[in-house]
This record gives sequence, C-alpha cells and structure tokens, in this order.
Amino acid sequence: MGPVRHTRAATGTFPHFAEAYTRLSQVVKETGLLRRTRWFYAMVGGILAVAFGGAITGFILFGASWYQLLIAAAFGILFTQVAFLAHEAGHKQILASGKGNERLARILAVGVVGISYSWWTSKHTRHHGNPNRIGKDPDIEMDTVSFIEEDAVKARGAIKWITKRQGWLFFPLLTLEGINLHRLGFQHLFSRGKVEKRWTELGLVFLRFGVVLVPVFLFLPLGMAFAFMGVMLAVFGLYMGASFAPNHKGMPIVEADAKLDFFTKQVRTSRNVSGGWWATIFMGGLNYQIEHHLFPSMARPHLAKAREIVREHCATLNVPYTETTVLQSYAIVIRYLNEVGLAAGDPFDCPEVQRFRTA
Repeated sequence: MGPVRHTRAATGTFPHFAEAYTRLSQVVKETGLLRRTRWFYAMVGGILAVAFGGAITGFILFGASWYQLLIAAAFGILFTQVAFLAHEAGHKQILASGKGNERLARILAVGVVGISYSWWTSKHTRHHGNPNRIGKDPDIEMDTVSFIEEDAVKARGAIKWITKRQGWLFFPLLTLEGINLHRLGFQHLFSRGKVEKRWTELGLVFLRFGVVLVPVFLFLPLGMAFAFMGVMLAVFGLYMGASFAPNHKGMPIVEADAKLDFFTKQVRTSRNVSGGWWATIFMGGLNYQIEHHLFPSMARPHLAKAREIVREHCATLNVPYTETTVLQSYAIVIRYLNEVGLAAGDPFDCPEVQRFRTA
C-alpha cells in the first residue's frame, strides 16, 4: 500500500475480518508467542544500568570539558531506551502481574525519563484503539505539525509558514520534542480534574529532575550546563520521534464514521520497518508495528516470529502488509507531510481543490 495522502478509509470501504483475527490469535497463542520473557528484559535492564553507570563515570571524569556534550548525547539515547521499556511495561509485556507492570512503567516513565505515565497511557490507549482515525487518534491531532489537510488549512502566522514546509522541517523540529513531552507531562499533572497517581508522579518527576539538574548545574559552568541539557533533550526528542514517526505517518487516514473491524484498521494503518535485530534494538521493537498493534501485550523477542505468521495470514486474505526500510519510511513521512502542508498555502495550490476544479 502506497503512502497516498488522500487515501481515506470510509464507511464500508474494507471487508470485515473479525473471524480472521480470531484464527490468527489462536495460532499465535498456540505457538507460545504471548509468553513473558522476563530473562530478556532483565538482560536489557542490566545493560542499560551498566550504560548509565558508564555515562555517569564519563560525566565525572570529563569535568568542565566540552566533551561533556558527548555524555549528554549518550544520556539522550539511554533515556529513549528506558522509554521503550516503559512503553512495553505499560502494555504489560514484561511482568506477569498487571499491577506490577503498571508500577514498573510509572517508575521508568516518570522517575527515570521524566514524563507523566498517566498522561501517556491515556493518550496511547486512545491511539491503539483507533490508529489514524480522525477525531479519535491523538497522534494525528494538530500540534506544530498538521497530519491532515483539514488542520493544515487552519494554520496561521508562523505556524502557517512552518506547515507549508513541515516535511522538510519535521526532523529538525523533533529536536524540540523532548522539551514538549516534559511540558505536556507537567501540564497534565497540574491540570484540574482527576489525575491518576498525581502526587506519586509529581514526587517522582521532581526527584528525577533534581537528580539530573543538580549535578549538571553544580559541577559544570553555567553555559556548558545549559548546552548539556540542550543536547540531551534534543537527542532524546529526535530519537523518540525518529522511532515513532515511521509507524503510521503516511498510511491511510480513517474517517471518523468508518466502520472497520479490529484486524483491518490495525494492519492497514500500520507500517513495519525492516532491518531485523538492529532495527529492533534501535526502535525498541516498534519496527514490528503491525504485530505490536495486533498483539499489544506481546514481548519484544516474539515479534519477529509473529511477523512471519501475520505476513502469511495477510497474504492468504489478500490484505496489504506494509513494510519498508527505515530510510524509505523517513522519505515517506517527509513527502506525506509536505503534501499535507500544501493545504496551508494558497487554496488553489491544494491538490484537493485542484481535483474538484478539474473534475
């Protein structure tokens, strides 16, 4: 399936495959791919603990040196890897107990990465329920970037200038996503209304920022300290965005009133990234996005095997199964966002308007 911007899944467009998903689930379960792999996550956790220890040692040894920016970049990468683990714990992939997974996810997301878990889980649950569906998937709601033409048309001022060039600016803008994620977390925790585990998360997040900020600003010159934080947040935001962007951007957009079965909407709106084990390490298992959306609680080591089963199942049903290389996926995302951004220009430059004018 190509990355066509105007592809929309309207009511009745796709046939229903409810029984197909039931059969697929049975095969996956019988194959043992829904088992927990605590040994794997214990190994990953141990490796990350050693890596954090090395980064902290480097921070101490380098002292007031601009080589500290290398350490800052390393921390940005490590915090992203921890975010992957928090994501997996949030999906109950790591521990047998649901409550245990939730506690682990909150500790990792809030106490280590510094992002509100209650904010993330609410947003992410809605995304999984309706990926790429207008009005229901928060991941395609307009922020600085517009993911659908209806939002691009509304852009004004500086945002309009960005929107018209948003494909080319997307990856540079991701360097600010780390700051944005922390901002959204704080905004959620200080918002009115009920916030699950509000005080627990506030305590964890302030403790986390104290552990990170105090050494940086205590032992480094002020300018270097700000540079350190800037590099760390930029690498974190860029890495997070580069891992999540290929999954759905440029895939079909689902109309708000579309009636789609679970199997159809998850497979047709998701994109896998090829590359095997290195892509799995780089993207924390998000490279198997189709399998992750079909089986959210599946542990990372089982996704490759599940891919073989799902691909065969899709081929039997004649359902498109989309997979590209990571570079191809980035090119698709850039092209898609540039095409959407055209709607922010002169209305007669918009392909939708041109289509109706020439019809």
